[in-house]
Amino acid sequence: MRKTKALFELSLVLALAVAFLVAGCNGQKTSEREQGETESGSDTTNEYVNYSDEELMDLVQKETFDYFWEGAEPTSGMARERIHMDNVYPNSDREVVTTGGTGFGLMAILVGIERGFVSREDALSRYEKVVDYLGRADRFHGAWPHWLYGPSGKTKAFSAKDDGGDLVETAFLIQGLLTVKEYFKEGNAREKQLGKNIQTLYEEVEWNWYTQGENGLYWHWSPNFGWDMDFLVQGYNETLIMYILAASSPTYPISKEVYDEGWARNGAISEGVTYYDLDTVLDYYPGSSSPIGPLFWAHYSYLGLNPKDLKDAYGDFWKLNTHQAQIHHRHCVENPHGYQGYSTKCWGLTSSYSMKGYAGHRPDKDLGVISPTAALASMPYTPKESMAFLRFMYTEQDSLIGKYGPYDAFSLEHDWYVPRYLAIDQGPIPVMIENYRTGLLWKWFMKNEDVQKGLANLGFSSGQ
Repeated sequence: MRKTKALFELSLVLALAVAFLVAGCNGQKTSEREQGETESGSDTTNEYVNYSDEELMDLVQKETFDYFWEGAEPTSGMARERIHMDNVYPNSDREVVTTGGTGFGLMAILVGIERGFVSREDALSRYEKVVDYLGRADRFHGAWPHWLYGPSGKTKAFSAKDDGGDLVETAFLIQGLLTVKEYFKEGNAREKQLGKNIQTLYEEVEWNWYTQGENGLYWHWSPNFGWDMDFLVQGYNETLIMYILAASSPTYPISKEVYDEGWARNGAISEGVTYYDLDTVLDYYPGSSSPIGPLFWAHYSYLGLNPKDLKDAYGDFWKLNTHQAQIHHRHCVENPHGYQGYSTKCWGLTSSYSMKGYAGHRPDKDLGVISPTAALASMPYTPKESMAFLRFMYTEQDSLIGKYGPYDAFSLEHDWYVPRYLAIDQGPIPVMIENYRTGLLWKWFMKNEDVQKGLANLGFSSGQ
């Protein structure tokens, strides 16, 4: 998987780096909340100082929810891949939508219903629009591409040969869709029909076709380049949900051997190490000495999949994710590079924008960039530390917050940020905070009967 992740992150860099050649650090002059700040960046008249923890969580959930509600592409209702508040889009991709990020957004809208940000009726209409669009959009053996042109539903190539089915992004989308289905399952006739339409989309994904007849799932297939990208997905990384949904499929399921030999590498996945005095539980980078991944690996597969008490033959997933978040926090507190600002309340590394374009930040590849989604979406794992970061952002660094919540990334060390957002970073924030508060998304996703059968087929045990 080391080769897979390296190539994947390289494709992201190529797709996104141009933006930073144009924008550089000019975002520092475009903040919506700079008045009243001191030279250190603190706001001496900050309105959020007296907010309770609950009020701060409400606030950040509402702002990040709005990315997917107000900020959605109008034709499809899908999540835009990116929203740049400076309106600089060097690749002219403002109307490009993301399939995986939309899956996150569908769950964020459920948070919106429960928190009173949007009515159930309005949310239902949005879901119907998205599901209808997905049924007409480009698909490749049932899998959607990473990106679509919002107005047309046609594929937008993610990289030179990545112009077809993306099974990982499809899994993130299906995770969100199945959560929505369960939420509305016992509702009125329209709501039940929505669930049926979602089930049809799920059953049309040809998960086992993406094995090429081997014991492992491949990330991509292109109608123009076939299997040229050759990304055999091996753990551990952010893609566990893909294997689980593939095993859960009532129409095109994979066997347990595909999971054991492909994902788990015949047991080698369980060869974790000790890092910052904590057991990593699993091997994050096969064939490499890198001990830990970016924090989104503890988020994407677990927006619906509940890691509490979730275990298989290879590891304990609650321990895995909690230790990963704690390792990131310990790294930033210890601060081996001496980066300005790193502390017990300013922490969290994940893949995000940076001074050098899109980069995969983690303790052993630390550029001095903090990505707010890292700590905020880790709220279930590190509630005290994540709450400290949330309060730090809104009471001491609120110039780094805009219409849709905290901007994607910042560096106090390099005096840098840009007023820009990515769907895949904003989406986990309201969802994982809600899972911490009420377990909402975990509750509904885990009710899915197909998912429960799939987990059992792969030998998982869980508290549900």
